[in-house]
Amino acid sequence: MKTVYVCSDSVTGIFSAVYDAWKAQKAEEKCGIVLQGFMEQQLFCDYVEVEETEAKTVAVERMIRKHMGLLAYHDIYQAALSADVEKGDAILGTMLAAKGLKDSTKIMEHLSHPKVEKVFELSRRVGNESHFFVEFIRFRELESGILYAPISPKCHVLTCIAPHFADRFPLENWMIHDKTHRSFAVHETRKKWVLVQEAYGEAKRQEYEEKFKKMSEKETEYEALFKSFCKTIAIKERENPVCQRGHLPLWYRPDMVEFS
Repeated sequence: MKTVYVCSDSVTGIFSAVYDAWKAQKAEEKCGIVLQGFMEQQLFCDYVEVEETEAKTVAVERMIRKHMGLLAYHDIYQAALSADVEKGDAILGTMLAAKGLKDSTKIMEHLSHPKVEKVFELSRRVGNESHFFVEFIRFRELESGILYAPISPKCHVLTCIAPHFADRFPLENWMIHDKTHRSFAVHETRKKWVLVQEAYGEAKRQEYEEKFKKMSEKETEYEALFKSFCKTIAIKERENPVCQRGHLPLWYRPDMVEFS
């Protein structure tokens, strides 16, 4: 009987599922992980709801760092942030495969293993998207003086991009709003940034959305100047939409000042 651990789509959920599967000491073909909302029940499988705790997450993180190394931890962590529904199973399979190696720190070199290849691919996908958002994010100053930037990522990239902006704007109050996953990276002046999940209803959400649209007078003025600058330096005869899409994909543009 194969045991399938059901968890939420989060790092805490996936690592808690890995903890339970590892503790059960089952072989790779005898266990798996599935995300809530994406479960397709199969015959001869025992589905177990995972109790998600920070203690389990920390234990798994410590184990990966100690036995598999920081590079493997980096790839596994980023894979857990991806939008792929099979990421939990890939992460568990990679860790069980490392268990059978003499030097488990070289697990990410074994790309012939399908689960390891999957983790490597997902990590690269998240890394690429994070890199794009570091370049494309545009902050706007709200009436309250807070710098606000909405984004619509495919993956959970906030924890990848927030450290960059915390280093860049340590003296500013800012927040990056992940509209896809309804979460915020919030930074207060001279303090560490924190990750906040939306915990209010639809009515309250619409109320906040209206507040996010109210910009300061200075921001409105500079936004108009910036758009004017972009139009002025453009050469109409040399426009190349295909090349532009290669450097700046269409789905990034709705949240950018230049295209709003």
